[in-house]
This record gives sequence, structure tokens and C-alpha cells, in this order.
Amino acid sequence: MSKQIDMIPEQALTWYRTGRGAALATVVQTWGSAPRRVGAQLAVSGAGDMAGSVSGGCVEGAVVLAAQDAIQTGRPEMLEFGISDGDAFAVGLACGGTIRVLVEPVGTHLPEAVLADLVAARATRQPVAYVTGVDKAPRLETDGHADRLRMDRSGFEDDGQTFVAIHNPPLRLVVVGAVHIAQALVPMARVAGYDVVVIDPRAAFASPERFPDSTLLDDWPDEAARDFGLDARTALVLLTHDPKLDDPALIVALHSDVFYIGALGSKRTHAARLERMAAQGFDQAALARIHGPVGLNIGAAGPAEIAVSILAQMTRVLRLGA
Repeated sequence: MSKQIDMIPEQALTWYRTGRGAALATVVQTWGSAPRRVGAQLAVSGAGDMAGSVSGGCVEGAVVLAAQDAIQTGRPEMLEFGISDGDAFAVGLACGGTIRVLVEPVGTHLPEAVLADLVAARATRQPVAYVTGVDKAPRLETDGHADRLRMDRSGFEDDGQTFVAIHNPPLRLVVVGAVHIAQALVPMARVAGYDVVVIDPRAAFASPERFPDSTLLDDWPDEAARDFGLDARTALVLLTHDPKLDDPALIVALHSDVFYIGALGSKRTHAARLERMAAQGFDQAALARIHGPVGLNIGAAGPAEIAVSILAQMTRVLRLGA
């Protein structure tokens, strides 16, 4: 199973529960060339320990001091750091910029129970919006914010006071078929932020030599995919070109809410695939979820370019929904 890439709320909760005090600092607004996007977080303990980053090192020192003060006073604080063009290069904002950072002490402004619920949601891969503000009681929302969740876009609501921090599970990619295209796609997907697993019961294909530092599963594809877990932050790509291997995993995927399904093969191969899935009882809406032939039509030639087209199509579906 995949894990959260960052453990910042988790670390803040641990520090608080062990009596060290904790605060969460979150980038809530940026202008110019701020190095961290809105929603980036830094956890700070009462002793000044840090986990995460709000600026890549530019203003962390000042944020840590403000966080320690907030832990003592129990009050949140909105910080703003303006970087002039003359000073920008020295502190890391190459073109100048401004960032606003909300500092929230745990246990007072940010109740332990709310932070614990956030940590629990992250542990179970539950997408959630953390809604807060200097004068707002923090809360979690699992309904609404569909566009923000899809785009991974934290930000202020229209009132300019209510901040919504999106906590999505890490993206995952399940590749069925340890073929040449997979050898190119796996490292590309990792760079794009995906936790990747390769499924292929054929040991000669799914070998550590062909896929170094990769998670390899040699179970039958449907069983492996089901055990790994398929959810709305998961993409499935079928590359074996063999119905005996692809179809079982495809059936499992169509019964799930994975955001992307792609299947290798020609138009004729894909038409036959759709007929087989229709015979399994899937309607037209379900069949339309399958992208086949897989990838955007960019005139790709060779495994690496096909992998580029697949990753591009995955990104388009994830971010634009089509």
C-alpha cells in the first residue's frame, strides 16, 4: 500500500500529544515567484523543531519564531513576507515575491480532535478539505469543493477570510504489464508525483533488473489490483495486450472509481475489448471510461514517446476531467 509523501500534520499531532507543543504554518497566498505553492505546510514544535517547508528556506526562521509565540499565546497569526527584487536572490525568491502564512497553534485555535480527524482521513486515503482562518473555527469537510479537490488547489473562498486547504491522497498508478512501455512510463510517472506499482504474473517480465527500485506484484492482475486498492486518486494502465491478463484487471477497475483507465491496443483491438466488457454487463457510460487506444494522439513513435502520451492523457483527465 502507498503512504503519504509528507507527514506534516502527523508530525504536529505527535509533537502535541507528547507534550512538546505544536503549530501548523500554511502558505495561504502568494504573489510573484514564491517557491512553495499555496497549501504548503510547515509543522513546528515548541522547541523549534521543523517538518516541511513554507518557502524552501527563505523565511522559515521567522515562521518558526512566530509559531513558538503562537504556541505560548494560543492565538493564530497571519504573517506576510514581502521580498524586494534586490533581496530576492539572496533569500531564494529569484524574481521577488510575497507570501502570506497562517500559523495555527494546536490544542487552542486548532483543536486536537480536528487535527486527529485530519490525520485519520489521510491515513485512509479520504480526500478532505480543511477549512480555517484567523477568525474561523477550523473544521473538516468531505462534501463540496469538488473542483478544488480535482485540481489540488487550496485557496481562499470568495470572502477572502476563509481558507480551504486541500488534503488529497497521493496519486497512484497501477501498470498491468511489465513491457517496454512500462519501463519508460514508470520513472516518468514517479517524477510526476505518482506512487507506481507494476503488476505482471510473468516473472521474466516483472523483474528487478527491468524495473529497479519499483514495486512489483506477481499475482494475477485482478487480485493484485484489488489488494492494492483502487480509488479516485488512482490511474490504471493496461499494457499486456493480452485479454487473459488485461480483462480481469479492467473489470475490477470498472467497478471502482479510479480517475483514469487506459488500455493499449489498436482501434480494432479496443473495439473487441469493448464488446467483451459489454458482454460482462457494463453499459455505455462505463465503457466510455476506457481510454483506448491509450494515450493522446501526438504521433508517438517508440515506447518512450508512447509513455509520454499516456502520462499526458492521465494528466488531462485528472486536471480537466476529460
